[in-house]
Amino acid sequence: MKTILVVDDNEDSRELVKKILKKQGYEIIEAVDGEDALAKAIAYRPDLILMDISIPKIDGYEVTKRLKSRIDFKDTPIIAFTAHAMRGDQEKALEAGCDGYISKPINVREFPEQIKIYLKEK
Repeated sequence: MKTILVVDDNEDSRELVKKILKKQGYEIIEAVDGEDALAKAIAYRPDLILMDISIPKIDGYEVTKRLKSRIDFKDTPIIAFTAHAMRGDQEKALEAGCDGYISKPINVREFPEQIKIYLKEK
């Protein structure tokens, strides 16, 4: 079973993602801020990380940079998962080390397929 770390400070958003991905058979771990994300990523070694950008304590860009600087997370897909959908936001996420970008609100029908694609590229 693949494990996905969902980093989002919005409980409703985490619950929606958890509900969709659990139906697909994934194990879900949740983190509510940047410090929590770093601690849980290192403790659980998820197969994929969905990273909100605007989160308390340490933003998603910085968390991504810190994780990608570690050899043990070099090949772990980190997908920016954000409502930041302005021009340049996707490029900024990719520059921080994210491997992909999914904007919120998610398309409930397409979301599981997007996750499968990112996991296959691992």
